[in-house]
Parts: sequence; C-alpha cells; structure tokens
Amino acid sequence: MRAMVLETVGQPLVLRQAADPEPGPGQVRLRVEACGVCRTDLHVVDGELPAVAPPVVPGHEVVGRVDRLGAGVHRIALGQHVGVPWLGSTCGTCAYCLGGRENLCDAPGFTGYTLPGGFASHLVARADFCVPLDEAADPVATAPLLCAGLIGWRALCRTGQARTLGLYGFGAAAHLLTQVARYQGRRVFAFTRPGDLAAQDFARAQGAAWAGDADADAPERLDAAIIFAPVGKLVPTALQAVRKGGRVVCGGIHMSDIPAFPYRLLWEERELVSVANLTRADAHAFFAEAARAVVHATTRRYRLEAANEALDDLRHGRHSGAAVLVP
Repeated sequence: MRAMVLETVGQPLVLRQAADPEPGPGQVRLRVEACGVCRTDLHVVDGELPAVAPPVVPGHEVVGRVDRLGAGVHRIALGQHVGVPWLGSTCGTCAYCLGGRENLCDAPGFTGYTLPGGFASHLVARADFCVPLDEAADPVATAPLLCAGLIGWRALCRTGQARTLGLYGFGAAAHLLTQVARYQGRRVFAFTRPGDLAAQDFARAQGAAWAGDADADAPERLDAAIIFAPVGKLVPTALQAVRKGGRVVCGGIHMSDIPAFPYRLLWEERELVSVANLTRADAHAFFAEAARAVVHATTRRYRLEAANEALDDLRHGRHSGAAVLVP
C-alpha cells in the first residue's frame, strides 16, 4: 500500500509504502477510490487536536471497494461500495452509547486521527461503522458527504425549524448544507472571509439568498446560525445576528478562543451549542435526504501524492467546495 503519513506534527506528510494491511475480526479492507480533505485533517496535521500520536495517516471521508473480509463479517460483501466516516469505532457499553448518543462515546476511535485514515491506497476499518453506498455513486463526488455533509447535517438538525439560516464560513460543509436547506424550504445567508468575492459568488450559485462578509450585518434577523469557520470571534457576531430565542451552532471540532462578549448578546433566550462528531444514524438519515435533495458536491481532484498541496490550498482558501484525493 501507499500512504501519506504524518510523521512529525506540523510538518508535511511523507509518502510511504508498506505491506497491504490485513483486516482483523469484524473488519474489512478497502481499496480506496477517493478521500476528501477536511479541515479536521488540517487540525490533525497542525497539532491543534489533543494527543495526536504520529505516525498518523489522515483522512476520514473515504470511499472505496471492499477487497478483503475479516472473520465474522457477514453484512458487507466483497466488492461492495462503502464509505468510512470520522467515527470509526465506539465502546458500545458506556452510558452515551447505550443512550443512543454514540457520538459522545467515552472511548471512541476516529478515522484518520486515532485510527488509520484514507490518505492511502488501502484502509482497514470496522465493518459495522462503514456506510453502504449506492453502487453507481461517483467516488469523488461522494467523499465530501462523509464528513462535510454529515457534520453539516447534524448541525442543521440542531437548528430545529429555523427558516432563516446564517452560515459562517462557506466551504465544503456549507455548500452541501445550503443545497439541503434550500430543498427543505429554508433561506440561507452566507458569511465569508471579508472581501472574498469568489466565495460569495459561489455561495449564491449554490442557492444562498444573500452572501457577504462575515462582519457585515445580515439583511434580516436570523432564526439560527451555524459557524463552520474555526474562528472564535464569530460567536458574538453570530449571536448578535440571531433573533430572540435563536440558536448559534458551532460546527467544528476546533475553534480559536471565543472572546468575552456582553451578556445582552446571549440574553432573550438565545442559545450557543456545539456539535460533536456524528452517529451511524446520522449517516443513514443524511444520505437519504441528500438523495431527495439531489445534492451535488463541487470538488477539486488531487493525486494522493499531492496531499500536502491539497491541505495547503484548504488552509489558505484557494478553492471552492471540497478537495478530494484520488489514489
């Protein structure tokens, strides 16, 4: 197998070759067809997440074909088209798992962070955490749905029945979520890096009713807002933009420190909440809704060996939509 490996935190990934991995009991091996490049991968590589323990193969938006089965695997077949998302394993016994909240498991495993990831030609994953995919699905277009789509979906669900929705940071997750929100009859207002006219044009092309700078006033009060950009200073900005009783959802796994803000921004029953990881139930619900909404991912392809270029382009906002590695 070939893999792009994080050997030193904060340094570029290194191309390595190794023997093909063998699946253990309850596992499958995939021949990777595509793997999306997510901002969480940047947080792993840059050491912004706790306990990053190199060597790590990043990547958790994985699409591939099963080419070997481990012992005891019966519900997935050789040659089946599957996806591997961020949540790669749970303990199944803690109060969160038993209560239907496996995204908060006390002993989870995360693909591309604590478990091997998809910046590789092959990947071993737990069969019961793989997402069955349409056999005809395009791997490159599907890959971003496995995290950008899923975490966006979980964030959207936390906004309840909000009809006017602000999205702060318009990248992979926001461009997919906008399509779902429009299908559901919601109006989307996109907030981008100040002066990023290309991102604002892209947002409008995806169906946003309005697009402007993140520090601009929304044209009307928002029912809810989702912050995808890892920028803590956007929290008070978003709180100021939502109406009484509104909710602000922080959709990222990492964010810079939130500055102090006056209590009046939170008053009148506004709420500030976060989204953590995802569940397998999220995957089933989202892929069904994405099919109904005919969600289309805007992607830019990179060779596996160009993973560092893809990460750097994402870091500096050089492309719209989602970056995808193709081994």
